[in-house]
Amino acid sequence: MDIDVASVDKALSTTRVVRRRLDLERPVDHQILLDCIDIAEQAPSGGNQGSRRWIIVKDQALKDRLAELYMDAAGQWMIQTSDRIAGTGHPQEKVMKSAAYLAEHLAEVPAIVIPTIIGVHDGSGRPGLFDSIIQSVWSFSVALRARGLGSAWTTANLSRQDEIAELLGIPDGMTQIAMVPVGWTKGTEFKKASRYPARQITYFDGFARTWQSGPSSPERHADGPGAVVEVDIKAKPQDIWPYISDIEFSAQFSEEATGARWVDESQQPGIGSHFVGSNSNSYMGDWEVDCFVSHFQQDHEFGWVTTDREHPGAQWRFEATGIAGATRLRYSVVIGPGPSGLTRAIQEMPEKEPRILSRRISQLMSNMTEVVHGIKTSVENDVATRSRDSD
Repeated sequence: MDIDVASVDKALSTTRVVRRRLDLERPVDHQILLDCIDIAEQAPSGGNQGSRRWIIVKDQALKDRLAELYMDAAGQWMIQTSDRIAGTGHPQEKVMKSAAYLAEHLAEVPAIVIPTIIGVHDGSGRPGLFDSIIQSVWSFSVALRARGLGSAWTTANLSRQDEIAELLGIPDGMTQIAMVPVGWTKGTEFKKASRYPARQITYFDGFARTWQSGPSSPERHADGPGAVVEVDIKAKPQDIWPYISDIEFSAQFSEEATGARWVDESQQPGIGSHFVGSNSNSYMGDWEVDCFVSHFQQDHEFGWVTTDREHPGAQWRFEATGIAGATRLRYSVVIGPGPSGLTRAIQEMPEKEPRILSRRISQLMSNMTEVVHGIKTSVENDVATRSRDSD
């Protein structure tokens, strides 16, 4: 089979939601849209039922009315929100600016495509509705991208779907899935989006368990076992930062962390900064471990490694990422590659290595979950208190 994998990968990884870079002046031929729909129709469908139906809107009067409905549904809110957060550094600033632009210029887009499907969602979970069309619209978007056109997936129109159905003569028993503005793009180069690498968001044989390599079968310490815990907090990243950058709180890298201290009290936190974590428990007695800051971005990221800068016994990291209406706090750990108390246990019982690793990761996940939910509770209480005090 002669397929240029690099070209396919490029089309898949650079197909973006295009709004501001749609060429509003250049017409789009019917045939190119039909060609892309032919490609899209090859997508799988539940029960192998050919139930997708596509509407291409080019008539200016119809586009004008669709734009009015879209503006009433959400466009005005998008414009007002974009104006309100402009220049604030809000995580949705660029997205809202782009969305506002589309709302203001929707009637000028060369073509609007509305994918529909026979059937009405009844919550039964049976195949043949959303699971039969969403992947098809994505194929349509990628096919457009490969030909130099752009598209945007919009659903704000669905709150006015009855009026859209009347406008376009869509009968009862049909479900509108989205509205897809289409046009040639101004320029054809689009960058990949910033995303977590697969290794950080893919879990093997259980949720939230990561591996830096492999994993082998059976699993080994050398594979870099790890874990991730995430929680959404109704606050800004800067509200969370004091908690994740406080080593006495964030350096809870064992079951009952009793504290941590900077080696040099005058030292300012930053990449390479050195602190010592201390602990006391019934399993290991009293102990201390050297830690070195490995990631530091004010208000967003704080990470450290244990024992050795270049060959750490463990790697810990907090990341606070702004999302719509909240901040997603991600707390992750990777065991190794250097030695630690865990490696000593494995050396004594090598035949139990997978079990030792699994048990340790389970312990860490439990502790990490308590940490992030403790942060969530504290931060949201702080935010609520400040809000009440300001009223």
